[in-house]
Amino acid sequence: MCGVVGVVDQKGNQVKPAVIEAMINNIRHRGPDNQEVIIDKNIGIAHCRLSIIDLSDLANQPMVSQNKRFIISYNGEVYNFKQIRSELQRLGRRFISNSDAEVVLQSYEEWGIRCLTKFNGMFAFIIWDKQNNQFFIARDRYGIKPLYYATFDNVFMVASEQKAFAKHPKFKSELDYEALLEYFTFQNIFTNKTFNTRIKLFPPGHYGVISTINKQSSLQLTQYWDFHFEEPSDPASEAEYIEELDRLFKQAVERQMVSDVEIGSYLSGGMDSGAITALAAKQNPYIKTFTCGFDLNSAQGLELGFDEREKAEYMSYLFQTEHYEIVLKAGDMERCLSQLAYHLEEPRVGQCYPNFYASKLASKFVKVVLSGAGGDELFGGYPWRYYRAVVNDDFEHYIDKYYIFWQRLISNKDIKKVFSPVWDKVGHVWTRDIFRDVFKTHAEQFTRPEDYVNHSLYFEAKTFLQGLLIVEDKMSMAHSLETRVPFLDNDLVDFAMKLPVKLKLGNLSKVVRINENEPGSKTKKYFNKTKDGKLILRKAMQAYIPESVTKIEKQGFSAPDQSWFKKDSYKFIEKLLLDKNSKIYDVFDYESIKSLVDSHLAGEENRRLLIWGLLNVNEILNNTFILLNEKKMVANYD
Repeated sequence: MCGVVGVVDQKGNQVKPAVIEAMINNIRHRGPDNQEVIIDKNIGIAHCRLSIIDLSDLANQPMVSQNKRFIISYNGEVYNFKQIRSELQRLGRRFISNSDAEVVLQSYEEWGIRCLTKFNGMFAFIIWDKQNNQFFIARDRYGIKPLYYATFDNVFMVASEQKAFAKHPKFKSELDYEALLEYFTFQNIFTNKTFNTRIKLFPPGHYGVISTINKQSSLQLTQYWDFHFEEPSDPASEAEYIEELDRLFKQAVERQMVSDVEIGSYLSGGMDSGAITALAAKQNPYIKTFTCGFDLNSAQGLELGFDEREKAEYMSYLFQTEHYEIVLKAGDMERCLSQLAYHLEEPRVGQCYPNFYASKLASKFVKVVLSGAGGDELFGGYPWRYYRAVVNDDFEHYIDKYYIFWQRLISNKDIKKVFSPVWDKVGHVWTRDIFRDVFKTHAEQFTRPEDYVNHSLYFEAKTFLQGLLIVEDKMSMAHSLETRVPFLDNDLVDFAMKLPVKLKLGNLSKVVRINENEPGSKTKKYFNKTKDGKLILRKAMQAYIPESVTKIEKQGFSAPDQSWFKKDSYKFIEKLLLDKNSKIYDVFDYESIKSLVDSHLAGEENRRLLIWGLLNVNEILNNTFILLNEKKMVANYD
């Protein structure tokens, strides 16, 4: 894993070395092993390296092609790089290093944009073509590796993290109120917006080109891949699907074990990370595994089941791993909030401080860790969500029903009052349109319940999974740790998208409704009634993990915040969120927010995710988008 920075002064002005060095220094945590800068007049390219494959200096970046025409700054791992390298060698190409970065560079030289269809892995990179005077920019299919771009006063910039831009003298800090509205509607940002009006998220599955000599040029984006979930026209038998799933899953884990440094694995008490660890342990005996548990002294009710250490320890015993654990208490969220918000840059999906501490633990022992992310989104891990809209009059009816369900933090009936101090800036935004636009390439008219479930799987892969991947990257790279996700192997994804829905879910005619904001564990209540979700994956994984694990309900990676926010962290929340002078009330209506927070503190509704979002945004507003000088950073917790 690495950090990437590219700058084009479209007015033709010389790029100053000190500026590029400051930009890459601001994301040095992504790659502390080496750092280099290349400048050619109005072009600047920088790279900070976390050495994983080919640890020699020959693999350092930015890397210049042998004919001196191309320069690459690349972040990621292409797991099939050895196969691609052999193909290129048969075409007469010779290599200087043993790195996958050089394979990516020479693949672009040989095949141009078609190289993207050959890569199986995670990546975000820029290639400067000196001859054609253009930047070529690309991001992997699923968005595992982040990439951002911005233009400030005819200076185009691209970087792995937004905070790199803050070190450029042209940078301006401008709050995007529309992105803020989007986040507090969906607990996510579905567009390519960020909390800064000038900074955009480079979309997954896209490449882009921008001229480095034409000051009128803007980034031209092209999509080269997208998810497409659909029912097969001629389905195979369940036994055949299970056999193929087993083969592809083993292949995916084996592919992602390629490394010149030690690889560890997260090990929760659940099925996905457990199955990955089981296979990884066969290739790497006594592999190091890591679990984040929670102190439950002040937890209550169903939250008493949130600590999965006992189940993780049992699987560690079965797989003979070298196991390490960390136990979080309520105060740990308070202690890490400033540092976490700095690295996260803007909140996405759920609470993520457990991810922050899990990454911190793993980084003390390994440089690479395997994660079970993606299994739920591919194989139907959230059936109570999909069942919200399986019978519809037409596609627009489906959108209406599913949109209402995905108002995750603040509902439409409350949003205008909450945003009343800045409603003149956001009142024109129709969040239903934002929701519907997610389906712009996947909006065929269907009639069967299975078709609408596939729509929902598409939606979650495009939005919820993308948010999870951004969070996982930022939290792990904050500690110079690479996270790999075997479930997002290309062949496994292609297989999962064509599975019959009936092999993922149960009887679509028996729908159980769940209120996402009700107190307690919605997953346990749902699963006890249905035994549903990821059915084929559960059957296939019985070859690797105990039946007692494959048959339990899905357990999210979540702290008992519902209780902690009402008890241990009450004073912390009161100080930051119930003070009329807090920065969030430059944007939000105090009485509206107080009412929502009070409903949680009184135990009427579970508003822990809203509270988490408010704490993050308050931190961001206090620190100018948290794109601040390191001197303002909180103390390191090592």
